[in-house]
Amino acid sequence: MERMKRLLVVLMAVVALCASAQPERPKLIVGLVVDQMRWDYLYNYEWGEGGFKTLLQDGYRCNNTIIDYVPTVTAIGHSSIYTGTTPAFHGIAGNNFMLNGKNVTSVQDDTERGVGGNDKTRGKSPRNLITTTIADQLQLATGFKSRTVGIALKDRAAILPAGHHPIGAYWFDKDCSSFVTSTYYMDKLPKWVSDFNKKHRAELSLELNYVPMGTIMTFAMAEQALINENLGMGEATDMLAISVSNTDMCSHYYGTHSPKVDSIYMQLDKEIAHFIEVLDQRIGRGNYLLFLSADHGGTHNYHRMKSHGLPSGCWNSPDALIAANELLEKRFGVKDLIKAEMEYTFYLNHEVIDAAHLDYDEVMRAACQALETPEEIQWAIDVAHIDSYPIPSILKERIKLGYFPGRSGEIYIVPRTGVYAGKTEWAGSNHGTWSQSDSHIPLIFMGWHITPGETNRLTHMTDIAATVCAMLHIQTPNGCIGTSVFE
Repeated sequence: MERMKRLLVVLMAVVALCASAQPERPKLIVGLVVDQMRWDYLYNYEWGEGGFKTLLQDGYRCNNTIIDYVPTVTAIGHSSIYTGTTPAFHGIAGNNFMLNGKNVTSVQDDTERGVGGNDKTRGKSPRNLITTTIADQLQLATGFKSRTVGIALKDRAAILPAGHHPIGAYWFDKDCSSFVTSTYYMDKLPKWVSDFNKKHRAELSLELNYVPMGTIMTFAMAEQALINENLGMGEATDMLAISVSNTDMCSHYYGTHSPKVDSIYMQLDKEIAHFIEVLDQRIGRGNYLLFLSADHGGTHNYHRMKSHGLPSGCWNSPDALIAANELLEKRFGVKDLIKAEMEYTFYLNHEVIDAAHLDYDEVMRAACQALETPEEIQWAIDVAHIDSYPIPSILKERIKLGYFPGRSGEIYIVPRTGVYAGKTEWAGSNHGTWSQSDSHIPLIFMGWHITPGETNRLTHMTDIAATVCAMLHIQTPNGCIGTSVFE
């Protein structure tokens, strides 16, 4: 009997020791990504009470967070934030890229079907993302008890941050004026999503890409996900990934600091203030960890810069493709030797080159020369031989980190600083280059175990996932190359 008592005491001690070894974690992680938000927007606007002011006052600000790859576009940015790595490892080479010789979107999945939409609603999934995310690592660390939901107007902005095994990802389908999902996640919309679509039919019928209502609907959906999925109420840490997409789409059309864009940011400030109140009341300020960042920045419109005597320029990539193919045809007598252009990259047409029995390296050299002809272009680079180019090492590194063989274009275009892909007659802004305008992004952490403060030391987009995982004492995503912001 005495021996049994001693054994029981030992067992209780072991249980207590194991319990004490379990790391403390917040109830909820909230990731908030604002599409095409320049870092300086944090300080350019006069914010109201409770929104960005609260983040700036109560959060920890990283004022020198840089994107370490090119091209700086939406799908890559969202993937890199949540995986802690770059296209070279996570495989999302752009918003669109080549996959098995076919032009696909970053989340295209023809093996799945759309759910909650109409005949035009296509199946989507995160399968093109080949590394794990913060949410996936939470699943692994908690025995798959953690739950994640992704919300955005853009499909890629909802799908890629939510990882491979969320309980749901929902995005706006303008063809049916509804938030939808895919059979990758479920066969039928949850009742709360269907009810949301019915309740807000009038608002969802608006052109959400260019008006503040797009922001309102995004946060309203996020709040319903928080409540109806009981996020932050379980035994394991949950995650809610929110992306604000209309800030980007409106900027593309109207330009940075246009009245239309300013109105969306003013509404965003109000929505953040309300959402923080909801989190404080439902979860508790000390029980959730929130981070705010952006998938990329944005270059000011050509006319805005030129009107003030500042250097700028536009480069029309579709016209560049046509012009380069015409030069190549004159030299080789073969049409369409360049197959496609996507986001500052060009793909050679291997089928045509092989059929005409041309020397690939010779065509490549000629193509780079042709694409480098416009004065707006500083370099056209054969990525396979990038080390032979006399370009700054920092630029070489960013091109390498942004290149995934078989998906990325073989030729990368580097415009002159300040030049972006577009037309001079456009009123909008753009992004995608290595420049500070496009690669310098905001980063703020607030809430659980965060002491207010700031740093001006160099930090990286890939540090976001590393920081969150370090704070939670979980393994970083399997392709992560970032390091924690905090000691």
